[in-house]
Amino acid sequence: MLIQSLFAFFSTLGFGILFNIKGQKLFYAALGGGLSWFTSLYCESLGFNTTSSFFISAIIFSIYSEVLARVLKTPVTTLIICALIPLVPGGGMYYTMYEAINGDIMKSLEIGLTTLANAGSLSLGVIFVSTVTRLLMSARKKREFRELERRAKRKFKK
Repeated sequence: MLIQSLFAFFSTLGFGILFNIKGQKLFYAALGGGLSWFTSLYCESLGFNTTSSFFISAIIFSIYSEVLARVLKTPVTTLIICALIPLVPGGGMYYTMYEAINGDIMKSLEIGLTTLANAGSLSLGVIFVSTVTRLLMSARKKREFRELERRAKRKFKK
């Protein structure tokens, strides 16, 4: 698992270079790719199916990306896209088309639906964390605004 995660790190590093990410942001983006692949492999070793492991991995790397985006003061998108790269079900898409061309439509549909479920679970995991983060940030801003309002009212009463 560690060797595969290391390869995922380096493949994400290469993608980050193509994506024009600079400096330490490139390292952390690549680390997100390694983390996402490691999480997926670890969940599968625990007995989860691929779709579930992709969903859990998407939640983990999305949280990682949201936190580091604020620490590094960079858009979340650059980190999430890089962390997502090792999990993109490109092999499933290839084998879906391969089986369709060979005439095995049932096998093609089976692989295609699995691939679609895997891609959907990735997107749902990212959307879930993004929505929760947005709600938490909105609640935080409202709380800060109310506090400023209270301070202003106290100041004008004196």
